[in-house]
Amino acid sequence: MTERLKMSAVRKRFGATIALAGVDLYVNAGEVLGLVGENGAGKSTLMKVLSGAHPPDEGQMWLDGEPYKPRGPLDARRAGVAMIYQELSLAKHLSVAENILLGMEPTTGPLLNWKEIRRISAEALTEVGRSDIHVDQPVGELSIAEQQLVEIGRAVAVGCKVLVLDEPTSSLTKADIAKLFALVRRLKAKGHAIVYISHFLEEVKDLSDRYTVLRDGQSVGGGLTAEATPAQIVSLMVGRDVKDLYPRSKRATGDVLLSVKKFAGRSKPISASLDIKRGEVVGIAGLVGAGRTELLRTIFGLDAVASGEVRVATVSGAATPSERWRQGVGMVSEDRKTEGLALNLSLADNMTLSSLGFFVSPRSLEEKSKHWISRLETKCAGPQQSVGSLSGGNQQKVAVGRLLEHGVDLLLLDEPTRGIDVGAKALIYKLIDELACEGRAVLMVSSYLPELMGTCDRIAVMCRGTLGPARLVSETNEHQIMLEATGTPGNGGP
Repeated sequence: MTERLKMSAVRKRFGATIALAGVDLYVNAGEVLGLVGENGAGKSTLMKVLSGAHPPDEGQMWLDGEPYKPRGPLDARRAGVAMIYQELSLAKHLSVAENILLGMEPTTGPLLNWKEIRRISAEALTEVGRSDIHVDQPVGELSIAEQQLVEIGRAVAVGCKVLVLDEPTSSLTKADIAKLFALVRRLKAKGHAIVYISHFLEEVKDLSDRYTVLRDGQSVGGGLTAEATPAQIVSLMVGRDVKDLYPRSKRATGDVLLSVKKFAGRSKPISASLDIKRGEVVGIAGLVGAGRTELLRTIFGLDAVASGEVRVATVSGAATPSERWRQGVGMVSEDRKTEGLALNLSLADNMTLSSLGFFVSPRSLEEKSKHWISRLETKCAGPQQSVGSLSGGNQQKVAVGRLLEHGVDLLLLDEPTRGIDVGAKALIYKLIDELACEGRAVLMVSSYLPELMGTCDRIAVMCRGTLGPARLVSETNEHQIMLEATGTPGNGGP
């Protein structure tokens, strides 16, 4: 293989913070390199250096054997380096064609050459397999998956040599992910060098040829992906052995803590019946829009109950969120930034908000938060640091910490590991196991089937607002779950 990109001893400092402490990385033409690491490991900073957004303080870069020193993102694009960020950078009010060639439009004299703009854009869309997308359509009218393809089309249109994909599947359906993977493999076959950043190690294993691990701003290992196990990669990421990503201690079940029967909300769920015992972890699987989130919200009192029965321990009937808190029920929302946390407040404030009394001792709040910061291994400057300045994984730990500080017996967790790195996921899984062993109950919604299979005792599938029976994990598999989620039950059992 021909070495397409090489980065050597790259360093970057922001004030007192050392973001990159000497990173080495290379990727060949016609190769997919998986770049992995925990949040804060330096992946984003390294890619911003590569894409020209940040100049390196030290180190060198080469592109096709020639020194590469981009003066900015546009300069990097012209050199053949394209970055597709997790948060897409498109002008949604402009057309597909205008977005694909934005800043690099062909001209005839002083005027834009619209015929050429449309032709180049149409060719780019054809190359990414979506010639059906009209070049004059406003980007804002496209789906997230289609918008992502427009971004990749923009990279292809300007002669991309190196394509960086940063968490590209975070907002995609399973079908769209399969199409994206097929596209990446086609681009690889045409000689593109691709850097693939993902928290999902299954994706890295499936798609990449080699992997590189960053930790604390340094390259700490890598190799051929086919020769590495997920546990080995995780161990490099977190700096310690991770023998079992999904720990499952011996759990003893007790009394029924939550019971819902023919339970329905105003729109969803349409019908749900489920019992959860102390010491048990129950997962809710299903497609986006099936009503999983609405089920948790209705149980917790955020959405109105339309019909059916709900009982928490010995208390029956619908309740408000504040009443649920008093009954020992806590919820971590899927959208932690807008619903789960007060980002402008400190860790101490966020962890103790739901358990504050009339008299508040700042020293007591700080001591309580220090306990949970330690137990949850939260990476922060201290209890008074703003939650908004933490990484996604550490924000999630704060959200869970509030439930533990309140002493809840039943935890309603909606996508508890979405958007966080593998190290933080491992800790959340370990914590869920510990809570079940303590006799608490966990009801968890997740779109990631491996974590449901790994952490739960039973799994129920929701399809179009209706919740199916909760089966033991040993009595089902991912194939059967997907058949139920899509409403096509068949011989998918183990």
